[in-house]
Amino acid sequence: MIKKKVLFIGDFGIDDIVALLFAYYSEKIDIVGVVVDYGNISKENATRTATFIQEITDKTNITIIGGAVRPLTGENPTYFPEIHGEYGMGPIYPKIKVEPPSEFENFHQISSVITEYEHELTIVNVGRLTSLATAIVLYPNLMSKVKEIYIMGGAFLYPGNASPVAEANFYSDHYAANLVLTYAENVKIFPLNITNYAIIPESKLNELDVFTKETDDKIGQMLKPMIDYYSNWYKKRDPSITGGPMHDLLALWATVNHDAFQFIEKPVKIDTSNGDARGLSIGDFRPYKELAKFPIHSIAIRFDYDYFVSDVIRTFKSELDF
Repeated sequence: MIKKKVLFIGDFGIDDIVALLFAYYSEKIDIVGVVVDYGNISKENATRTATFIQEITDKTNITIIGGAVRPLTGENPTYFPEIHGEYGMGPIYPKIKVEPPSEFENFHQISSVITEYEHELTIVNVGRLTSLATAIVLYPNLMSKVKEIYIMGGAFLYPGNASPVAEANFYSDHYAANLVLTYAENVKIFPLNITNYAIIPESKLNELDVFTKETDDKIGQMLKPMIDYYSNWYKKRDPSITGGPMHDLLALWATVNHDAFQFIEKPVKIDTSNGDARGLSIGDFRPYKELAKFPIHSIAIRFDYDYFVSDVIRTFKSELDF
């Protein structure tokens, strides 16, 4: 089987880490590089966590690339340890063998990864879009060779989670989000409209937890404590919700399950004002022949939830490919 080559860009919250672990368990995905960004946690802590994940999965051959430390807005980022924990793993603290450098700046290596894989490469961006925007500015010709870009972000005609109207990744660096969606090609967007429903039922999570203990899968045993930590915060905020949505896992899962989604192609731009509409995802959904002259992108609007859950559980029950 030819595995899908993926460059993963994340801000290393719990759903980012669950997504990355899923990729390492999957027989269909080959992570060829990991870009660590600020976002849910600091870039420094994300680097430590990415190093930890590589060590415990024996994936130390994969390049870790230091991404952005702050947004293009120049603002100091806000972190969310109450949602994701200090190191993005809820209650788990990453004990690592090799400490990453205190000043980790090797962003130029993103060009090496793209050059090596070019038209085979899929970029999956599940955090803020600062690093992806920077790559587009620095390496426009090289970025045009990337096969496709999957982005978790946005909320189209749908409530936001960082503001009444905006999703966190687009809100936190609205300049970067708009830059990416202005210049990037072959983009698929996975907004809150569908990612909010990517919840792994508690019964399935318990089933997976029993399996990992029976098989002594120490890596798999990390999943329930992390997801419980994450889900508890969501349930405190909204008692009607059944768990924490795996936003980033859904976007990564889509790279090898395209047929499980329904997409529409619409003109898209992001509000770059600093008022109440900051980071608003603007899509022209009018049923007209002539629509707004924004760049056109694919927006995911539906997915096969039952298949998503069953495939994720099945994958995590498979043997990790060391």
